[in-house]
Amino acid sequence: QVQLVESGGGLVQAGGSLRLSCAASGRTFSNHCMGWFRQAPGKEREFVAGISWSGFSTYYGDSVKGRFTISRDGDKNAVHLQMNNLKPEDTAVYYCAVDKVPYGSGESGRFGGDDYWGQGAQVTVSS
Repeated sequence: QVQLVESGGGLVQAGGSLRLSCAASGRTFSNHCMGWFRQAPGKEREFVAGISWSGFSTYYGDSVKGRFTISRDGDKNAVHLQMNNLKPEDTAVYYCAVDKVPYGSGESGRFGGDDYWGQGAQVTVSS
């Protein structure tokens, strides 16, 4: 059974940093793109970042460009999100996702309800 488990969330002051990690188990995803989404209370789920199956291409939502960095481990079964210069508006539950279809780009449109999703990690940024 596939499981995605996020870790690294928490409470941080504005301007601070956090690093989220998502570990996949149950199968190998070396040929699958991975991504991060977030959802704040009362808002729709928002694409944060994605990384291609090869790890060579990355994509970011406009609100996090220049502040967040997505990466994946060499064995490609874990994905990370380094979040710097955090703002109160970054407060949300962050979800990792893995595209079931291999060889994807990592762009936001690759991820949908049929793909694998983690349970979410709370990130709270205080002003």
